[in-house]
Amino acid sequence: MIKIYRKTATIKAEQFDGSDEMIDKYELIDAGTMLGTHHSPELYLTGSGKVDVGDWIATGVEGEHWPVHDEIFKKTYKKLPKLTRPVSRYLEYCKEHWNLNDAFLNAEYLVSDKDAPEVFKYLSEYPDDFARAWLDGYEVVEVEE
Repeated sequence: MIKIYRKTATIKAEQFDGSDEMIDKYELIDAGTMLGTHHSPELYLTGSGKVDVGDWIATGVEGEHWPVHDEIFKKTYKKLPKLTRPVSRYLEYCKEHWNLNDAFLNAEYLVSDKDAPEVFKYLSEYPDDFARAWLDGYEVVEVEE
């Protein structure tokens, strides 16, 4: 019987722009050079397949790289939510002490007066992003004052 799974690891990825910098960074191999014929527009990621401009090069948890066509990447991956430092501190505290539901219900009792407006605003405006950050991880962004 087939079972359904979801990916649980976060990855890093960047869209391939065809630049020499990215060719060097990912040690892409030119098909023509590889075959000893001539320089060709076909580039390959060692052991992983052809890479075209516009494709994404993903980096996994073990540092491995693989190409992903743009259309598939957009259907498969989403950027992690971005949280400010006060919201991320609140999330981490909640993960240590409560479940996700309690994080929403108890916000008014925990947050310092200084951080309360920012955390309350985030929870009310972006509840889905807060839940995604809880489950999948997040990036911390510094807010300019």
